Amino acid sequence: MRKTFYQLVTFIISSAFLQASDSLLLEIESLGTLTQVPKLHLAKGTKAGDNPKAIYFDTLPYEGKNTRSYAWLGLPKKNSGKVPGVVLVHGGGGTAYKEWVQHWNRNGFAAISIAVEGQTDKKVLSDHRKKVWEKHQWAGPSRTGVFGDSHKELKNQWMYHAVSQTILANSLLRSLPEVEDEQVGLMGVSWGGIISSIVLGIDQRFAFTIPVYGCGYLNEADNHYKPALSNNHAYLKGWEAGHRLDQATMPVLWLSWPGDKHFPMEILKKSYDQCGSDNMVSLVPNMGHGHGSAWSRPESYAFAKSVLGSGKLWCTRLESGVLKNQLFAKFKTDRELDSATLVHSTDNGYTGHRKWTETPVRLRKKDGTWLADWPLPENTTGWYINVEADGLIVSSDYHSGS
Repeated sequence: MRKTFYQLVTFIISSAFLQASDSLLLEIESLGTLTQVPKLHLAKGTKAGDNPKAIYFDTLPYEGKNTRSYAWLGLPKKNSGKVPGVVLVHGGGGTAYKEWVQHWNRNGFAAISIAVEGQTDKKVLSDHRKKVWEKHQWAGPSRTGVFGDSHKELKNQWMYHAVSQTILANSLLRSLPEVEDEQVGLMGVSWGGIISSIVLGIDQRFAFTIPVYGCGYLNEADNHYKPALSNNHAYLKGWEAGHRLDQATMPVLWLSWPGDKHFPMEILKKSYDQCGSDNMVSLVPNMGHGHGSAWSRPESYAFAKSVLGSGKLWCTRLESGVLKNQLFAKFKTDRELDSATLVHSTDNGYTGHRKWTETPVRLRKKDGTWLADWPLPENTTGWYINVEADGLIVSSDYHSGS
């Protein structure tokens, strides 16, 4: 009888836990219904004809207070007919960047760069005499560490507002008469990349997504993420991007580099392996971690143009691996590939702290696909192959060990 009683109690507790987890997931995924167009307000000193222009747009209430998000919104200077668009989400220490918008405008895209921590792009002195982004009067929550506000009610957590602001920015941008509503994509850097990895499984209206550095499975990263998230229920059961990566319907570009100290190669690979849609990987050696490093690379613009122009990836990675001590990688593309490079390490430990060596390798076209191959270097602990066409880098799968 006692065993049966304890089994019953365990069953009840487990059922309640599962129901709570399902409820959390459903509430997060309900953010995908934010398809209404938020009201736009011009920022002080901005004129309606300015391009780009500083704006605010209405966002969800926070602790009973109405909020807005500060943003830069711009259109290409020369265009005939409607243009594609992109929503841009900054990382830690960042804000809404006018320059980021202008980069995409020069590539023929309308763009909106949003500030997701209640800040503007003006610097002021803090109480500690350090320059920080100025907070505006309609601010919602700021980020607290690594999901450090997870003890709060879901609707008062920073990630809830960051995700909702990203989706509302999509609703705003695609509503503009100059924008082709079915051709709006998403790009996020670092924390913005984490946000993008979450949103790509929630808002299927996006035509493409580009997470830069950021990905899912942060609780498995052997850095500051693991201790912060290993027992964080809100993250593990709700915010973990892996719950929804297989729901992605839009093409995805995973843009990063092997020396990144925030997002190791193993969790990046796990993320793109779980991605349910066509995706490319570009691991650019010595890229660096930052907003300028992200928007200065040509891969994002080429990826977006290819997806929206031809409806497909301009290059597809096929199988890769090791056969008889010979590593290989196959790619399919209509472009002429210029070169192939092996990027490998013989070090152990966290990928961002390893030394990575670049070696030119053989590249040839065979049976309609491109084949890169080379003898496997001794003591290899991690490797992938990059191919290049007109300065654009595309990577094979990342492989751990030999």
